Amino acid sequence: MKIIILSAARTKVFCLLAGIIAAVTCASEVSALPLFARQTGMACSECHFQHFPMLNGFGRAFKSAGYNMMGPQAKVEGQDLTLPITLNMAVMSSAGYEKTNQAVGVGPKKTTGNGAFYVPGTGGELSVFFGGRVSDNTGFLAELGTGGLSPAGLTATTTRGSAKMPILFESGLKIIDGTRIGVIPFTTDVQGASYSFELLNTGANAEHQMSGTRGLNGAHSAVLSAQQYIGTASSATGLAFVANNAMGFINLTKYDQTGIAGGALAALGSTYVRVAGIFDLAGWDTGMGIQVWGGNSAVAGALTYADTRAVAVDAQMQGRLGGKPVGFYVSYAKAPVGTTNTYNMDPAAVVSPSTVPVIYGTATKSALNISVEVGVIPEKFTLGAALRAGKSGVAVGTVSNASDNAIMLITTYKLAQNVMASLSLTRASGDYWDAAHNDALGSTTTTFNLFTLF
Repeated sequence: MKIIILSAARTKVFCLLAGIIAAVTCASEVSALPLFARQTGMACSECHFQHFPMLNGFGRAFKSAGYNMMGPQAKVEGQDLTLPITLNMAVMSSAGYEKTNQAVGVGPKKTTGNGAFYVPGTGGELSVFFGGRVSDNTGFLAELGTGGLSPAGLTATTTRGSAKMPILFESGLKIIDGTRIGVIPFTTDVQGASYSFELLNTGANAEHQMSGTRGLNGAHSAVLSAQQYIGTASSATGLAFVANNAMGFINLTKYDQTGIAGGALAALGSTYVRVAGIFDLAGWDTGMGIQVWGGNSAVAGALTYADTRAVAVDAQMQGRLGGKPVGFYVSYAKAPVGTTNTYNMDPAAVVSPSTVPVIYGTATKSALNISVEVGVIPEKFTLGAALRAGKSGVAVGTVSNASDNAIMLITTYKLAQNVMASLSLTRASGDYWDAAHNDALGSTTTTFNLFTLF
């Protein structure tokens, strides 16, 4: 694997901006609380490791029970009825600036090669969440949103939605206390089959990784997570059969490749299996697991079917070193070659099909990703880094499976528990990055992002 060192100028910019963020010491610690904080009466930090969206042990327990834990919030109660008196809601927004080295726009059409600002709903995310407790054994979560860059650049935004209803019952097993078994109907436009149920922070699901700043065409998330590199975050609608307890979980999901935006009656021809164990290792909160995708199912927005074949293994360790919170995350994923394998595609073909006509890979697509994050100022300021050793599955020139490596640096600063600034720098290298792919995607991506949740 080639490791490319950031130029001195870029490193100085990173250090300068990180220092500016760290110097902000007058930010308030008290802000409006989002959906589940309202329901439970607990601060956001009770469920998150270092910062959102990372889960800690308590956050996993809350999710594993199906979002039905209640706090001091008033209830509507009756026989077999316990509802929050309020339908709890939350808003997520993002704004920032992104610059890549992709080809600049022609005429009035601009790309991030020009450098571009984005705001909530236009380039940036603007999503409304609602849900929470339904009953003792049932919860609900839905998201309706707009924003994020269109594949072709900055000319349009995308709409998306996700929803799931965990129905999880105490199993009554005496061997392991707290085991819940049930079914989770779900649909998503952007998170894939793993949206149904996931607890680790390895990027096994797109929303649970070290940074929520994905970058243009997923440039940053594809360095943090091998699963995200091969492209498992896509449309999915299905039923998940789940068993979980404090020692881990099993998720067997039947799904197809449609979602809210392009949904239809689903035949559920694809299968997703996830098995993960969670345990304490010398004081470290540790988890590891395997994911397998298989089958063939309908594709969103098209009267066609495509394969869904891939496998991934991942692990995490979260704890403290020298009094500082530290997280280690590793993932490996591969998607075999196939004439219609959704998880082995050349991302540049979606962005610029006339320049890069190949859609599906002609060799096995794979990646090994390693990342680490340190809480320099615990619960406030973090520094992180990630590496990817990847094979694109794409033939470039005389190379049958072009290498696609990357390095990433990231810093985050919480102005409040639900307001977070981040700076992400990613640089990719390898045989994949010929002129056509670089113009379409950009091998370097710099993003300053501000997330708010209220």
